[in-house]
Amino acid sequence: MPTQPPAPHVQVRIGARGSKLSLAQAGHMQRRIAAALGADPADLAQVEAVAPLIVITTTGDRVQDRRLLEIGGKGMFTKEIEEALLGGRIDCAVHSLKDIPALLPDGLCIAAIPEREDPRDAFLSLKAERLEDLPRNAVLGTASLRRQAQALHRRPDLDVQMLRGNVDTRLAKLEAGVADAILLAFAGLKRLGLDHLPQSLIDPVECPPAPGQGALAIETRLADCEAAWVRAIRHGPSVVAVAAERGALAALEGSCKTAIGAYARFEGAHLKLIVEALSTDGQKRFRHAGEADMTELADPEASARALGLSLGLAVKAEAGDAIDV
Repeated sequence: MPTQPPAPHVQVRIGARGSKLSLAQAGHMQRRIAAALGADPADLAQVEAVAPLIVITTTGDRVQDRRLLEIGGKGMFTKEIEEALLGGRIDCAVHSLKDIPALLPDGLCIAAIPEREDPRDAFLSLKAERLEDLPRNAVLGTASLRRQAQALHRRPDLDVQMLRGNVDTRLAKLEAGVADAILLAFAGLKRLGLDHLPQSLIDPVECPPAPGQGALAIETRLADCEAAWVRAIRHGPSVVAVAAERGALAALEGSCKTAIGAYARFEGAHLKLIVEALSTDGQKRFRHAGEADMTELADPEASARALGLSLGLAVKAEAGDAIDV
């Protein structure tokens, strides 16, 4: 006889996009949240009782034939979900952190970041092992201005074509020869069990990923930011690292209209950060690096964000309008 779920003292309704990757990520966090609420994460009935998953289709999911900057930026993956949060139809949202704009709507917060997955970009191709090995004038498919600019900085001969869609769609287009290579977040491939597919991984210091790439974000209303279940799923080092990267994002007023990369990592107690911005054609690149000792700081998250802000402002001052679309 199946176990009957306990009557929950708290129910947390989870909102997420309906893509395969989003559902895989949300399902993982659904079990984590259910466990934090006292349910058995292996018992599906208990999990569904205390942490039901609600699928919400976003504008970014519906419009697949244009770059995000043409339809309103990366917020198009979060707008409808955040409206459901503010309207009380869900209690939290599971996002890929890199999809969240630097500024959140009033009344909402990024309440928790669990342990971050590998933040690197993955190179996939049927013709080459690395970007450098592609034949001249090869077609690279990507919808990311950052990936476009970084690739053109290394290989200005490449023909970069806009390629949107979910992971399966992009892989199918690669297989069909629409592009000679594509770039995807390695974290997403790992969460889908496809981490065997990349030919190689991109060095995150040489080509910093999107700020927050590889991290999931649990977004809630402000009143729930310090709920016990929220605190139970936070991962301190990941919170600090992405705070630095998003500090740089905020300083650069980053969106899908700017090619921005940021990568923070711990070496012992030292947090090291590299920030870069590029012109969309890749010809101009502006980079600044710095570090901070996180030992015994009262608020390491705030210190990390300050580091990101300072480096982001330094990049912005040097670049001027060279990085504007």
